[in-house]
Amino acid sequence: MELGNILQPTYGPGVEAPGSSTPGLVAMVHGFLRLVQPNALPVELIADFGQSQSEETTGEQIQKLLHYELGFLVCMAIGLLFIILVPLVGCCFCCCRCCGNCGGRMYQKQSRRMGCRRQALWASVLLVSALLLAGDVCAFISNTRFTQAVCGIFPNVNNTLNNVHTYVASIPQQIKFIIDSSDVPLGHANRSLQDIGPNLGGMIISGIRSSTDGTLGSLQSLLQGMEILAVAFSSIATTGSRVKELQSNYSQRLASLRDSLDQTLQSCSGPCSSVSLDGLTFRANFSTIPSVEQQLEVLGGVSGSSIAADLEKVNSTLETTPAKVQEQSRDVVTKTQDQLGLIRQEIRSFQEQLPLGDVEENVEAFVGNATLMLEEYRQPVITLDGLRWSVCVLLCCMVLLVVLCNVMGLLLGPLGLKESVLPTQRSSLSNAGGNFFMAGVGFSFIFSWLLMLLVLITFVLGGNIYMIVCESWRSQQLFQLLDTPGLFPGFNLSELLGQEGGTTNFSEMYRQCQRDAALWQTLHLDQSVSLDELLNISQYTGEISAAFEKMNITLSPISLLSQRQRDLLLEASQGGQPPDFTATLEQLNQDLTQGSLLDLAAELEQLADKAGTGVEEDLKAGARKLRELDKEMQMSFSGPLQSLKENIHLVQSRGAQLKAQTEAALDKAKETQEFLEKETGNIIKNETWAFLEELLDFFETYISWTKSSLTGDVARCKPLAQTLNNVEAITCDYIVDSLNAFWFSLGWCTIFLLPSIILAVRLAKFYRRMRIADVYRDEALEMPPTFNFYKLPRPSTRH
Repeated sequence: MELGNILQPTYGPGVEAPGSSTPGLVAMVHGFLRLVQPNALPVELIADFGQSQSEETTGEQIQKLLHYELGFLVCMAIGLLFIILVPLVGCCFCCCRCCGNCGGRMYQKQSRRMGCRRQALWASVLLVSALLLAGDVCAFISNTRFTQAVCGIFPNVNNTLNNVHTYVASIPQQIKFIIDSSDVPLGHANRSLQDIGPNLGGMIISGIRSSTDGTLGSLQSLLQGMEILAVAFSSIATTGSRVKELQSNYSQRLASLRDSLDQTLQSCSGPCSSVSLDGLTFRANFSTIPSVEQQLEVLGGVSGSSIAADLEKVNSTLETTPAKVQEQSRDVVTKTQDQLGLIRQEIRSFQEQLPLGDVEENVEAFVGNATLMLEEYRQPVITLDGLRWSVCVLLCCMVLLVVLCNVMGLLLGPLGLKESVLPTQRSSLSNAGGNFFMAGVGFSFIFSWLLMLLVLITFVLGGNIYMIVCESWRSQQLFQLLDTPGLFPGFNLSELLGQEGGTTNFSEMYRQCQRDAALWQTLHLDQSVSLDELLNISQYTGEISAAFEKMNITLSPISLLSQRQRDLLLEASQGGQPPDFTATLEQLNQDLTQGSLLDLAAELEQLADKAGTGVEEDLKAGARKLRELDKEMQMSFSGPLQSLKENIHLVQSRGAQLKAQTEAALDKAKETQEFLEKETGNIIKNETWAFLEELLDFFETYISWTKSSLTGDVARCKPLAQTLNNVEAITCDYIVDSLNAFWFSLGWCTIFLLPSIILAVRLAKFYRRMRIADVYRDEALEMPPTFNFYKLPRPSTRH
């Protein structure tokens, strides 16, 4: 009985990743966050937080949480100091330059290492600008990736919800397949009942024939043997009479031929006196063949009896068994078919009793509401994200503006600078390069605190989400937190599922769903619903068994041999023994005549050549007659004598076995008859129970298949685990990673603005036009060292 396999649904595509990707940058962000927050998620602390009524305990819990967030707090403090100090430093720097300090006097002291210092500063500014540009590019990419992730949320979530709906919708279909598969055992059982005659009757016939076939074969073989003996005895009688008749006829002809040859030899006198005619007589005496009329009479009685017909009647009686079973089991079949209808109704009601009835409607409603909500908020979210993208691009452009100022300074400054020109006479191109550096410094002071403020907010938000949610998800610590009893007041997963032991938790369910286990096994529904009780049809199978127990099947009595037939066979086995054929066989093995007729004919032909002309022709005629008579006798006697020998040997060999064969067949027939009289009822009963077990085995097989399907194949929950993985991928891999990559890139740029400010201010002095000139002379060549105590101030000019 083939019940088929549970078909698994086909799901839509998984989540689609954003177009841009920065795996190296994301890895750096993850490493930085693990450095900031090296501690594991305090599961017990979070679970117990707020549940204690003691202020002291609450204070300790807050202290532990602050210790857990220590890395983020330190970074927040650094960020706040940056936000506060950088604008203050910028204001002080501006005031200082306005007062003529901090490079505000526009005076540059000349020295021999000015070129080296300028080149070193130029290379440093170039390096810092490159780092700023790299961070800004990463910020642009991360900002775009975040927007792609936000826009991709809606199709990805819709696909995930559709997969959930497909999964939940497949559960009733799979259960319906199981229930519809009940038509297979019901159909087999109904067909077996409709064909109960051939089925059960055939089983009863097989049980009876296992004992009767051997006996019937032995009796039929015995009858065939007696028939063969009868035919052989009949052939012996006929052939014996024929041989006796031939011997009588040829005896007369031999005597007549002997008289004729005797006269011829007497006429020959002297040369023929040595010829003897004594060989012209029969040596074999066929009158010794005994009579077999008694054997023929006894065996003929068996052939003329009704034994063979009665044995065939046994087979005819057995062949009527299916019809009798069909007729006598009509009421039982009707009652059983009624119970099959009740079983069909009971199986159809299983779907209503399973604890998955309302799941499809609830999930479908949830998916519909979620889809409507997504569509409702889709455009506002995209609009807000577009605004966010514009603000972030604007901030990135601020960094890009600083980079462009530095780049312009790096290009224009060297192009307009001449080594031989005094600082007060530098070209406008060189001066413009220095002004670009100072403009970049101004922009850095103006925008750096805004950048750091954005970095600080996104760092605290994205970093904590990653460490608390994403990192703990991958380390399974989040599931440990969700498994904590009492985390959500009034919510207990085990009680919700109706489990008394309370062993089910989220982490175990997630692991089992990852292994594509069935929902029945994952939710431990066997603790709340017993499949043995749910699939219990014993009351109907009990009614079927009771109906079959009351069924009474009677067959026509089977009689193998009557007593008269047994006596007839015994009499035939005794009376059918062959007579003594020893003497007959001795006569049959002898030559037909006393002498050889051919030898005598040859002797006469030799005498004809020696004798006179008077008897020569007579001798030759006598020789010719001898040859003709010998040929005729050989042709007449060879066939009958050979047949007589064969039949005698046949009856001797079969006659020796006949008595033992008859006794063995009759003993076997007696045993079989006794077995049938005693065990026919048991055979009918046993085969009826075997038929009933085969009938009920259809349902046992179906119930076993149903249990294994419900616990192993129905509602395999890997799609649920995949749904959680999709949510984790959308949240962590796409949105949070993009957000973290953005603040990391922007923070990178913000930090490098500080060395950019310092280096740009130092390098701008080498390109800007000074107001006070400083003429450099090599004093070591103009004045001896002994007069260094009396060095005069270098003349300077003010322009």
